[in-house]
Amino acid sequence: MQLHISPSMRSITISSSSSNGFIDLMKIKVAARHISYRTLFHTILILAFLLPFVFILTALVTLEGVNKCSSFDCLGRRLGPRLLGRVDDSGRLVKDFYKILNQVNKEEIPDGLKLPDSYNQLVSEIKSNQYDAKTFAFMLRAMLEKFEKEIRESKFAELMNKHFAASSIPKGIHCLSLRLTDEYSSNALARKQLPSPELLPLLSDNSYHHFVLSTDNILAASVVVTSTVQSSLKPEKIVFHVITDKKTYAGMHSWFALNSVSPAIVEVKGVHQFDWLTRENVPVLEAVENSNGIRNYYHGNHIAGANLSTTTPRMFASKLQARSPKYISLLNHLRIYLPELFPNLDKVVFLDDDIVIQRDLSPLWEIDLEGKVNGAVETCKGEDEWVMSKHFKNYFNFSHPLIAKNLNPDECAWAYGMNIFDLRAWRKTNIRETYHSWLKQNLKSNLTMWKLGTLPPALIAFKGHVHPIDPSWHMLGLGYQNNTDIENVKRAAVIHYNGQSKPWLQIGFEHLRPFWTKYVNYSNDFLRNCHILES
Repeated sequence: MQLHISPSMRSITISSSSSNGFIDLMKIKVAARHISYRTLFHTILILAFLLPFVFILTALVTLEGVNKCSSFDCLGRRLGPRLLGRVDDSGRLVKDFYKILNQVNKEEIPDGLKLPDSYNQLVSEIKSNQYDAKTFAFMLRAMLEKFEKEIRESKFAELMNKHFAASSIPKGIHCLSLRLTDEYSSNALARKQLPSPELLPLLSDNSYHHFVLSTDNILAASVVVTSTVQSSLKPEKIVFHVITDKKTYAGMHSWFALNSVSPAIVEVKGVHQFDWLTRENVPVLEAVENSNGIRNYYHGNHIAGANLSTTTPRMFASKLQARSPKYISLLNHLRIYLPELFPNLDKVVFLDDDIVIQRDLSPLWEIDLEGKVNGAVETCKGEDEWVMSKHFKNYFNFSHPLIAKNLNPDECAWAYGMNIFDLRAWRKTNIRETYHSWLKQNLKSNLTMWKLGTLPPALIAFKGHVHPIDPSWHMLGLGYQNNTDIENVKRAAVIHYNGQSKPWLQIGFEHLRPFWTKYVNYSNDFLRNCHILES
């Protein structure tokens, strides 16, 4: 770069050398008069400020062939951001990377591609091996697919383990049953008549509030009875009819004989003590319990035949829950025989063994069922979409012609667990016969209409006989809904731990367990000797 002043001092030229000679970059002419030194000084000062910019311009023009930028517009786009410190090529890089990812997604992962075990190892290999972007994208895709597969397998294994835990009997509860059974044989107090002879007439007195509980879990039964009595405003009006199986009868009787809930009345009966429960009267249930195919379905390999690649964990968990062995137990189906088991009663409240009573239930007897048989909470309406979104389509296979012909997939379902039954109205219906008929049809269809359970056939049998009651009476989902609202739990009259995470199991939800454990007497000698401790 050269600065040339003409001899006449009338012009100043700034030029730059190139392969074609000198190029005049700037020429300044002055008027044809005498120039003062002050003017000359100011001119030179201005030029001193312009020279750095001129130098940059010269360099860019010199490199024109490299940058392929031959216009001032292109020059401005390149020069401006650099002068202002706003250079950002991230947008272009991201777009290029998107193209590579889309390309890699359409191609097969190369065979023999060695995958790192961690992100740090991936970064280290990229640095040391100088991978190109496409190789990096392949490794990233392969790693993600590998981790996704491992996570799915772990989730299914977790669900299987949870299913087995929910289906098994905890050691402490099994111990409790054995010790109480032994007590029944050695202690006369454990064998005393329940209730005492003078109270026997009250077992069929319809002025009392009769509760029916069917279970083989002694600890759970004690919580149901204790919570009901303690929450009642009139415990002296309560009569509990506890029904259990033959093997648990002695232990169940011992518990309530040795742990009085006075002034409430408790009767304990085994299924073998009901004259009506014969093979002739319950032939379908006899078949359910004795069918090898059904037993294998509930006790066999739950993974065999399941396509885990197309099944979501949520669907798999739902299928596992439907395969609980309790569904082939006679105790679970007993509620369909209440009018025959208690021929002298007009109205009863049937309770499951995984519930807790938190409010006085005597107003249930004042509800007008309007001629219906079953007072129940509907499960298709409510804020909780997971728990309160059940319709018939959630329980039945509507691809089966009989189901599609007779049922509406959008019909609202209702809940078992806490139901008020009008036995007088029930005896005028054919509910039991309908229940048996549909059970037979499902057995003939190899369980393709619905997977066995007590609710699906009941939804059909009680169709047209259900009176909806306020949802605040019965809150569901505490056995499978981890994010249950605690304030709603506190307000509910009955909370139901339906699902696998029962409060007496280690897989129960810690924040929901205290609502159940508050009714367990951990100081009881039998509980302490069986190491049933407050967690």
